[in-house]
Amino acid sequence: MPVQTQSPLSTARALIRSRQGLTLVEIMVVIGILGLLMTVLAVGVTGYWDDANVQTTEIQIQKLEGALQTYAAKNRGKYPSTSDGLESVSKYYKDNQIPTDSWGNEFRYYSPGRSGAEYEIVSLGKDGAEGGEASNADISSSTIGTREEG
Repeated sequence: MPVQTQSPLSTARALIRSRQGLTLVEIMVVIGILGLLMTVLAVGVTGYWDDANVQTTEIQIQKLEGALQTYAAKNRGKYPSTSDGLESVSKYYKDNQIPTDSWGNEFRYYSPGRSGAEYEIVSLGKDGAEGGEASNADISSSTIGTREEG
């Protein structure tokens, strides 16, 4: 008996006919799993992002304190008044502009400070309102380094 052989073309056609694609249910399950993974990652990264913004704001406050120290050194130890504000030290910054906090809000300046210090620089945090917790909490030059990590 002669052996039947299939041509390469007929073998390819047979493979194409026997191969099945993904069903709609399988695709939806994969999309659901990907969505769940993205949600878990987003929640985890958000906390780190908020911590980074708090730390960046603290660094900006420390730089402002350096500018205030320079101002005081040139003005016989006197710091600008509350009404003069941080604009008094703008000349120590590029383009004469006082930086904002990590959320784009202007810093508040008090002289004398609310806690009895010679001055106080305050960021109202992520929410831009007084008080708050975690990244919404106020950040003050008098409390930098004493905040709990949130």
